[in-house]
Amino acid sequence: MKTIYFAGGCFWGMEKYLSLIPGVAATAVGYANGRTEDPSYEEVCYNDTGHAETVKTEYDPAITSLTFLLELFYDVIDPTSLNCQGGDIGTQYRTGVYYVDEADRDIILGSIALLQESFDKPVVIEVASLKNFYSAEEYHQKYLDKMPGGYCHIGATQFAKARGAVDEATRYRSKSKDELRHTLSELQFEVTQNGATEPPYHNAYCNLFQAGIYVDVTTGEPLFVSTDKFMSVSPTPTTDSFTSLDTHRAARLSPVEIMLSQADQSR
Repeated sequence: MKTIYFAGGCFWGMEKYLSLIPGVAATAVGYANGRTEDPSYEEVCYNDTGHAETVKTEYDPAITSLTFLLELFYDVIDPTSLNCQGGDIGTQYRTGVYYVDEADRDIILGSIALLQESFDKPVVIEVASLKNFYSAEEYHQKYLDKMPGGYCHIGATQFAKARGAVDEATRYRSKSKDELRHTLSELQFEVTQNGATEPPYHNAYCNLFQAGIYVDVTTGEPLFVSTDKFMSVSPTPTTDSFTSLDTHRAARLSPVEIMLSQADQSR
């Protein structure tokens, strides 16, 4: 489990939005990277404490990546608006991403650099290590669950998108060699991990034309459907179309042996 902190305007809506994303395990609202200790909501609003309304976000990187979370975060903020989101104005409503793992810094900066390419005005999302975080009062926690009609600058459409968001980069996770040794046959392991080749015409699918989808045995990623398979002189299953490898198409007269990069750990 990993933790990242997002500041994006009023934390009521941001907390609800982030909590809906598959792979996010826990969220909590609070005040981050300010100059005072354990401030109250009123102090943050009126006393120039330097704190930002922030959502502590714990997530499973095997389900959703930081890059994916950042992209979803951008969907519900104006990244070029300084100290203002929706109808909320003040430094406490600034946008920011605060990290506790130094390795996350480059991921965040790289993501924001790509985001900047979509805007003429400068992106003003603050990026910094987390200096402090104080939990907000209990009535702020899960506020929109308690008050479904409460104020929120994030719309229902965006909540629905968060609920159905799927990080394709982690959907078909590469397993370690130790895991694969327990799930693959000896031949499957040698072919997928060590670059071996099956004996000609000696595999379970060579003459199988049952309806279905062929998947990568190591990740479960779809490769091609049975209707695209055809008889050929090739000693292995042959297709002329791949569901997820648009740039790697096998020609009928020039068979090509393909290997998914996620599956092949021999390189």
